[in-house]
Amino acid sequence: MTPDPREPASLKVRVEKVLHPFVAREADLFAAIDPALAPVAAQVEAVVADGKRLRAAFCYWGWRAAGQPDSDALVRAAASLELIHAAAVVHDDLIDDSALRHGRPTAHIALRGAVRRRPRSVAAARSLAMLVGDLLMGMAGQLFTTSGLPAAYLGRARPLWTVLGRELIAGECLEILRTGAEPDTAASLKVIRYKTAKYTVEQPLLIGGALAGAGARLCEGYSAYGLPLGEAFQLRDDLLGLFGDPGRTGKANADDVCGHRPTALLAETWRVAGDDDRDRLRSLLGRRDLDEDGLNAVRAVMRRLKTPGLVEGMISARVDEALAALHELDVPPRAAEALTALATSATVRMS
Repeated sequence: MTPDPREPASLKVRVEKVLHPFVAREADLFAAIDPALAPVAAQVEAVVADGKRLRAAFCYWGWRAAGQPDSDALVRAAASLELIHAAAVVHDDLIDDSALRHGRPTAHIALRGAVRRRPRSVAAARSLAMLVGDLLMGMAGQLFTTSGLPAAYLGRARPLWTVLGRELIAGECLEILRTGAEPDTAASLKVIRYKTAKYTVEQPLLIGGALAGAGARLCEGYSAYGLPLGEAFQLRDDLLGLFGDPGRTGKANADDVCGHRPTALLAETWRVAGDDDRDRLRSLLGRRDLDEDGLNAVRAVMRRLKTPGLVEGMISARVDEALAALHELDVPPRAAEALTALATSATVRMS
């Protein structure tokens, strides 16, 4: 019997049952080309091993909210979005030089073992990681087109993949271009929107809707729900990145501060800070050798200025906006219930 897709855990299990065998087969075919490729193939599998599978869930419910029934072929198509996410994670960790993801070494760190006796081994490992991300992106397209959905359905959604890729890469580029610049909330929110919000919530919903043949009004509603919710998702990540428990987030607390990244949390702190606090922040941001005392000093400034609370308010406002948009949509009760639950799970979390 097919699990009840209204249950997030059940849908996640179905997505995992698609992803893991598919990726394992592709990794085996890749490694069969030459034994030296085995460590790269292992990283392809490792990157896909964990995840919330939110993008697949939003795609699934974009399909169901348009009135389509449950479909294993749709679950396969939705699972392909998790491979886009996996590719983006590898590239993002590489760009940010992050050492941990899900509590394990990131791809460019793990692959150092494969090239430790080679010249310029660190650069070589980074190059291999970049290619892991590229491989995952190609696999995403293959899984989508071989999902079993009719070609006409796939044709309706395929153009959205171009939009998704363009906007995701634009967001990554904007983050790089804004890194180290004077913090600015509007600029940070634009990075959030393009780097995370659109490809996490809005585009998966729109792809699910396009596959289902959703009309323009419903798709407009998906965007009205998806954009603020996607922003809230990343704002929660900003808070967890600095104030969360690394044992639960699986990432290092210092990454955003050491990288002087354009987070909304930092931008809001800068906005309300006086000259003394800005001088203090300037002395700490972007330091690769920042220790726990320095990190605590940044946290202390933020707590004193109450900026974590400001960001919590931004999250709440966006969730309320998303749910208000959802309530305006004429969608089946099951879909409305699931999308309401997803709004909570995406933004009220510890990891």
